[in-house]
Amino acid sequence: MKRMKNKKHKKTIRLCGYILCAAFFIALIGGKFANTQEKQKPQEEKEQVQKNKSDKNTKKIRVLLMTTGYKGTYHSKVTVSAEGGMVLSAGKKKIKIPSGKSISIKPDDARFKYSVIRLKPNSGAIAVESIQRGRGTAVYNGTLEVRRAGGKIVLINELPVEKYLCAVVPSEMGASYELEALKAQAVCARSYAYQQMQNYAYPKYKAHVNDSTAYQVYGNFSPAERSTKAVKETAGEVVKYKGKLATTYYYSTSCGRTTTVKAWGSAPSSKNSYLKSVRVKGTKGDYEKKQPWYRWNVIVSKIELEKIIQNNTGKEIGKIRTVRITEYGPGGVALKLKVTGSKGKLVVSTENKIRTALAGNYDIVRQDGSKVKFPTLLPSAFITIVKEGDFFHIKGGGFGHGIGMSQSGANEMARQGKDYKEILKLFYSDIRIEKS
Repeated sequence: MKRMKNKKHKKTIRLCGYILCAAFFIALIGGKFANTQEKQKPQEEKEQVQKNKSDKNTKKIRVLLMTTGYKGTYHSKVTVSAEGGMVLSAGKKKIKIPSGKSISIKPDDARFKYSVIRLKPNSGAIAVESIQRGRGTAVYNGTLEVRRAGGKIVLINELPVEKYLCAVVPSEMGASYELEALKAQAVCARSYAYQQMQNYAYPKYKAHVNDSTAYQVYGNFSPAERSTKAVKETAGEVVKYKGKLATTYYYSTSCGRTTTVKAWGSAPSSKNSYLKSVRVKGTKGDYEKKQPWYRWNVIVSKIELEKIIQNNTGKEIGKIRTVRITEYGPGGVALKLKVTGSKGKLVVSTENKIRTALAGNYDIVRQDGSKVKFPTLLPSAFITIVKEGDFFHIKGGGFGHGIGMSQSGANEMARQGKDYKEILKLFYSDIRIEKS
């Protein structure tokens, strides 16, 4: 009897063993199957999750889009379309707009009762057919926010800063420029954008900047492969001075020297002393000495200049007797212009106002012999004025305000083998280039 019990006991043990083995095997297979299922999740789903995480951590800029020709802030109507289709959101309502279909939004649109209308492309960008730019129809990445402002419309483009820069750099500097110059421009543009993003230029609409020359020209030209490469290769890099973001002003062409913020009537201080007057010069002399804008001149009659100055300043001075620059600033920029006439005197201060006062519809002759007209603004304030009989001879150099980086100078430096960091450190003194 004892023997029979032992046999039964052994059988029970073996049976339990089989059951445990089977359970372990099922668990093992189940785990592998679960892992296989996890691995077989659609790649698109994983990429979307990663994209969402990335988007959450990406700094975004809000750009107020001006009308055609950058003439105004307010639009009478906005017409948009997207090749990949888009979604219109107003409050909790969402409407799918088919691929390529144009829709127009007017100030009396009933959906404005939800305050804001948002447009998000399914893929790619949104074309704003009601705005024309240098590239033709204006096209924007990111989302568009349409707001009613009285009887007009305000249009805000929100997008990641790096995508914004891909449309700023080719709009501010020719994509044919040397890569190192484009990289210097990308770092300047990023630094300037981050500086502007610390506050809203348009608090009512929570917009940091607009898309005109008042800030940085954005979207006037299509993104280009070289400029996009420059943005990517400097991703996140900004210019800092004493640990803080530097405001990296830039302009077209220097006359061989840069100037300081004194040209704008501001006092140089410890906060802006990286904007010094420097020689834009290498071992072969001035980098831009062969550039058309390096030197230029204007010859204007006394009678014509009388009309120009009176029209531009709104002050009647009568017949001109003398026109003189009475004060120069760092680098040779004109700070004060004094005009004496038969009916009084006129003093004009700061580079921009002097350029405005002397601007007329006359030929500006560049050093290559080409002629250009700039009826609203003289090319620069790096000038001398000499009276020659019944004419005044204005001799000038450079194109732009002369503060910060000269874009032509940066390009010439790149051609002579300088990299973007060397370029930036010439134009901005004692700075560091760091990841933001």
